[in-house]
Amino acid sequence: MRSTSSTHRTRTSMRAAAALAAGALALSLSACGGDDNDGGGSGGSTKGTESGGALALPKLDGTTLEVAAVWTGDEQKNFKQVLAEFSKRTGAKITFVPAQDPIINFLGSKVAGGQPPDVAMLPQPGAIKQAVDKGWAKPLNSDVQSELAKNYSQGWQDIGKVNGKQYGAYYKAANKSLIWYNAKVFENAGASEPKTWKDLLNTAQTVYDSGVTPFSVAGADGWPLTDWFENVYLSQAGPEKYDQLAKHQIKWTDPSVKDALTTLAQIWGKKDWVAGGSKGALQTSFTDSVEQTFTGGDQPKSAMVYEGDFAQVNIQQTKAKVGTDAKVFPFPAVGDTAPVVTGGDAAVILKDSKGAQALVKWLASPEAATIQAKLGGYLSPNKNVPNDAYPNAVQQKIAKALIDSGDDFRFDMSDQAPQSFGGTPGKGEWKDLQDFLKNPTDVAGAQRKLEADAAAAYGS
Repeated sequence: MRSTSSTHRTRTSMRAAAALAAGALALSLSACGGDDNDGGGSGGSTKGTESGGALALPKLDGTTLEVAAVWTGDEQKNFKQVLAEFSKRTGAKITFVPAQDPIINFLGSKVAGGQPPDVAMLPQPGAIKQAVDKGWAKPLNSDVQSELAKNYSQGWQDIGKVNGKQYGAYYKAANKSLIWYNAKVFENAGASEPKTWKDLLNTAQTVYDSGVTPFSVAGADGWPLTDWFENVYLSQAGPEKYDQLAKHQIKWTDPSVKDALTTLAQIWGKKDWVAGGSKGALQTSFTDSVEQTFTGGDQPKSAMVYEGDFAQVNIQQTKAKVGTDAKVFPFPAVGDTAPVVTGGDAAVILKDSKGAQALVKWLASPEAATIQAKLGGYLSPNKNVPNDAYPNAVQQKIAKALIDSGDDFRFDMSDQAPQSFGGTPGKGEWKDLQDFLKNPTDVAGAQRKLEADAAAAYGS
């Protein structure tokens, strides 16, 4: 079950990323192929024909559908363009229903009142499982599953499943495995984008030698520290261990955790490499960590800051221009493979019908995702969305890293944990990693604290 506070910061991140919409762009849908299959679900087949595009959709004149999501601002506006194209092709009338966080509670009130939306956009696997466990979610029919199989890696299909049945079609993703850097500082230092953790340490030393502190670390909020750990752990320990630790099937005293914390200490433990040292980092919010990297001309407080694609919004609060003054590289590989930690939103049917199944099929298509990709502030896990659909080089790079990860991506670990461990300020993992940032030499002590808090939260 995802924690309220973790949900809030993940959703806030998603909404922030949406604010990056690149403005009005001409919508040119690419003709994306795909043979249609007979649907076998209770909602009936979505087989049919439509004008425009190659995706087979049924005629739905007279059909009304409601879609609920927590999205606001440009994110909602752009998504409505995707829905409008579906209406144009099928004749269905669609109403967007603004939801509140946590959306599961919002949907509960709608279900209790006998008026659930036809489709809801749910964040992360835990929310889908809750909807299934409560008896709200309806399985996707074979026609929709065929569309998913054509356009998504097996991993993205699997996270939409509960008990082996496909309930969710992931429409939106966030890439949380990025390091942003001040391009002028790198240029002055003669530094290059690193590919491995060793390269990152060398780059940091090069930047430091040029007279600029290498890193901003957002220690005040706590949650960015969990994201640092997750990226190191996923790359170093691998996806299988990551899944086990996320479920507390292995303990935080496991040697793999020791390795990850020891690796983190190579940066966190060098006070001259962290803006303000550990004391200063513990007083630095996420917003400040980003902004201080891109203010101060060629002598900012730091050269690099870790966080996801949503950091672009904070960069734009400065005078820095994303793609010119502010550039990005994927989180370097600590082990054999560079990590990709994600968040995401899946379309889930709450009222089964021919129209609802057709709508989810549409959202699972590259044609739908390409519309929103062109508008900016959006990442799709759909591997058949053309990379050049994204409006600038930075977003193209972020999207490519997400798709290139194949099935090796993983969802944010702390967002999968009980709230008391993974999502409460001043407690659990957040507090334990803040204590570790304060004293990165005490790896064993950090492991003991993490395990004690995890055991209490998971009841094991």
